[in-house]
Amino acid sequence: MAAQPIPRWAGVALMLLISVIFGSNHIAARIAFDHGTNVTTAVAFRSAGTALFVLVLLLLSGISLKVERQNLGRALAVGLLIAVQSYCLYSAVAIIPVALALLAFNTHPMALSLLSWLSGGERPAKRMLVAMPVALIGLALALDVYGRTGDIAGRWTEIGAGVLWATGASLSFAAAMLLTAHKLGSMDGRLRSFLTMSVVAVVAIAGGAAADAFALPVDATGWGALAALTVFYGTAITSLFVVLPKLGAVNNMAILNFEPIAVLGIAWVALGQAVAPLQVAGALVVVGAIMWMGAEKK
Repeated sequence: MAAQPIPRWAGVALMLLISVIFGSNHIAARIAFDHGTNVTTAVAFRSAGTALFVLVLLLLSGISLKVERQNLGRALAVGLLIAVQSYCLYSAVAIIPVALALLAFNTHPMALSLLSWLSGGERPAKRMLVAMPVALIGLALALDVYGRTGDIAGRWTEIGAGVLWATGASLSFAAAMLLTAHKLGSMDGRLRSFLTMSVVAVVAIAGGAAADAFALPVDATGWGALAALTVFYGTAITSLFVVLPKLGAVNNMAILNFEPIAVLGIAWVALGQAVAPLQVAGALVVVGAIMWMGAEKK
């Protein structure tokens, strides 16, 4: 039986809540990093915990774990790309304000459109071509690329590494979504996510063990944050699996771009990461352009 659609207002409210939970995962990650945890450890804990969480969901739902051989290789490729995305995004979160890292990462719809076009897909729609430069202008404002004194080089020295990490996360995530859409679209989303998170966990654990790169929290705050980032991410991704089938044909995915805006407020309260009014305006421009870009034409 098809999932019963839910009212539009309820779908919007639930998607906003999920975006806040996703953002809380990154706030918790920054706290964990500030208390001794490193990126490899956070990725390993989050992906392993989420894989187990989704596995339980699959078993309770009676979903078969059988995977066709050709899809197994494709799922492995997607998992490797998500492993890169996870490492890059957490690396960005570790060194620049969380909201700015997420804003740079949330350019992935534009990256996906361009990658699809370059790989032989459709030319980007007119609204996409209009939204892209607007979003990039907003991103420049949000990142405050000119700095307080107009010193672009100095500002880039301050945030450049984090922006590059976030851009790498955006590109790898877009590539993973492109491969998923073209090669794994028929696979149950929960099973696909279980395989993806399992691959990420194996890569993170194996890589961390081989390089002796794990760093556990040094205090209770760090351990609490590490547990919280795992719970937040697992809850958000699982909620997304439950909610999306019930949203009908309405395109609600763009609402997840509210995450950087939510993080602006959460980071200000939890981390003391305040941004200037002009940066907030830039963030709103970025999110607005991306949401307009992804909205359905009426």
